[in-house]
Amino acid sequence: MTTTHRAAPRTRVVRIGSAVTLLTRPRVLWTGAALGLLTLAVCVATLTTGRLGIALADLPDALSGGATGVDAFVLDRLRGPRLTVAVAAGAALGVSGALFQSVTRNPLGSPDVIGVGPGAGAGAALVALFLPAGVPVVLGALAGACAAVLLVYVSTGTGFRNPGRLVVAGIAVAAMATALTQYVVYAVERDQATVLSAYLNGSLTARSWDDALVIWLVLLVTAPAAVLLARPLALSEMGDTAAEALGVSPRRTRGRAVLLSVVLSAGAVAAAGPVAFIALTAPQIARRLTGATGPHLALSALTGALLLPLADLAAQRSPYLSDLPVGIWTLGIGGLYLGSLLVREWRKGAL
Repeated sequence: MTTTHRAAPRTRVVRIGSAVTLLTRPRVLWTGAALGLLTLAVCVATLTTGRLGIALADLPDALSGGATGVDAFVLDRLRGPRLTVAVAAGAALGVSGALFQSVTRNPLGSPDVIGVGPGAGAGAALVALFLPAGVPVVLGALAGACAAVLLVYVSTGTGFRNPGRLVVAGIAVAAMATALTQYVVYAVERDQATVLSAYLNGSLTARSWDDALVIWLVLLVTAPAAVLLARPLALSEMGDTAAEALGVSPRRTRGRAVLLSVVLSAGAVAAAGPVAFIALTAPQIARRLTGATGPHLALSALTGALLLPLADLAAQRSPYLSDLPVGIWTLGIGGLYLGSLLVREWRKGAL
């Protein structure tokens, strides 16, 4: 049973049964609803527009299993898996970035800082260089991401508990992984280099339902842990002393949050490649839309689930740049966002 009552001006306490209590604000709820509707609109546009788009009137029947002919092929092979992966990978990257930024207390932090994306790229590159052509680069990407994170974990001497050491070690590992990737791209044959380059930029082309299953399973497994971490993270942002006084262990919370961030990011990389900037920008956009403090994990997930499909829609429908991987579009979105942020801070006199 769910009950709701006012706890303070502009704040609501939502109780789900007797075990779960959520403190939220109407602005957060309205923002989440708006993000959800926008994501739904982008999904509909992805499935219905373009040369092979499903007619809008036929879409409900197609989604309920009644698609035939070209519509069935588009939904089952071309756009359905691609869209499903985009939504889930975007949500995973949004939550991953929110966790990492909350832990490091750095708005410019993201899992790529500790080498997840570059490590995935290096792993995929090594598979392309040394293993038979039938071995999927996704396996190499996942192994590379895990190896990079493990190397960072060991080299800090304190695991994931010291954000400062984590960032420094991550930058070093990311630099080495990037150098290795560039060497492999230079060394492999031209055809392999073309395929590898597309993957390294983040690509949703030729996604399958197996890719969708992987990333959605990652989301379902990590969602309960993320919900349980939301309150300790919010308290930890008040400072270690205040958090400990309220019964929260900041070091344990940071370790769990970084581990969860890595799992989410690695899952997204396995499904869509190392897509840039979603993990960085989604949490910041969510925070600015609500104007409130805290990690905002749910809104970061919704923002990421909107940004990546939106970038992929642009990648598919652009008349001149339709062959570009979606990661190049997200680089453009992230660059524009960072540019506007720098201009805003400069006008405030903060720079």
